[in-house]
Amino acid sequence: MAGNSERRNRRTTQKKGPQIGSGGQRRRGLRGKGPTPPAEARTGHAKKRAADLKARKEAGRKAQARRSGTSPSELVVGRNPVVEALRGGVPAGTLYVQQFLDSDDRVTDAVKLAMERGDVHLLEAPRAELDRITGGLNHQGLALQVPPYEYAHPDDLTAAAFDADEDPLIVALDGVTDPRNLGAVVRSLTAFAGHGVVVPERRAAGMTAGAWKTSAGTAARTPVARATNLTRTLKAYQKAGLTVVGLAADGEADLGDVDALGGPVVVVVGSEGKGLSRLVGETCDIRARIPMPGGAESLNAGVAAGIVLYEVARRRA
Repeated sequence: MAGNSERRNRRTTQKKGPQIGSGGQRRRGLRGKGPTPPAEARTGHAKKRAADLKARKEAGRKAQARRSGTSPSELVVGRNPVVEALRGGVPAGTLYVQQFLDSDDRVTDAVKLAMERGDVHLLEAPRAELDRITGGLNHQGLALQVPPYEYAHPDDLTAAAFDADEDPLIVALDGVTDPRNLGAVVRSLTAFAGHGVVVPERRAAGMTAGAWKTSAGTAARTPVARATNLTRTLKAYQKAGLTVVGLAADGEADLGDVDALGGPVVVVVGSEGKGLSRLVGETCDIRARIPMPGGAESLNAGVAAGIVLYEVARRRA
């Protein structure tokens, strides 16, 4: 009995099982792939790049808000600074005017300029409220709220140049902390048809109201990008085919001898005192010097960038 049962079980376990077929894979392979995806979803398409740019900007705004914990808006205070900011085209959200303020020409001009622009809200506030929002600064009854600047991504600058079938022309600032120098560089780059400025995320000037004013409104047309790590950004530009030219007083080549300025190029400008940082200097393909027969030790970033950009424009003409 036990033997018969054992043989029966052995025969059951050795029984041929169901065959594995295609599972419908051949039928699925004959099906069409469906409609062509929209332009925004196709890699390499201009609309896809535009959608990616919008997403990066939104992510940047959210990251900035997380880092600050509060609104990163800036306040310009005082009668003269407010009037100058409004005349200079600095973006503004709200003009605060103290209640029962003794008006003079500057107050009148500020209100008139804000009304003419149409996109600036006018808000009367008690003196105590102005003291609070300005942190006790001498506001003289006027305060202008400047919204946070929307920085571009470094890749957006090269993408814009390639989309326009142009050789990229970018200026990167290394250790430049004066917003007025940043504004001056933006203004010069706009004049010479450049594609944007790159600044480090830390220990560098940002697009404050002072930078906007010095740019004379050109910051509305020329993007400024923030780099988490400037050295990595420069290496990425090199991989994209750009030559990185750093300005240094002890550079190995005179500016006039640098043929690379006629092609796709990133010009790196350091601070007036320290110049280029070590890592950035080592990353540069060429370090060029500006000949100065007058014997000046250095030039500020705005002036130095203007000289190089003129040389680039001359070669490209």
